[in-house]
Amino acid sequence: MSDIPVEEMSFEAAMRELEQVVGQLERGDVELEKSIALYERGAALKARCEAKLKEAEEKVAAITLDGNGNPAGLTPVEGM
Repeated sequence: MSDIPVEEMSFEAAMRELEQVVGQLERGDVELEKSIALYERGAALKARCEAKLKEAEEKVAAITLDGNGNPAGLTPVEGM
């Protein structure tokens, strides 16, 4: 596990570490206390990834075109 606080991790770093955590838990070769710590870290990493994805989705915008096909502005993505 990384010493970097989860809330400071990039999406990519959090995903890499989450994959490592899941791999260790799936192997089942860690002691109970470490499994609990891994699970808690994994839950925090998952939440961080979800938050970063939501943040990215909110930044995405659709370009609206006028009658001539020229960009006329931006509109939020549907459902945001």
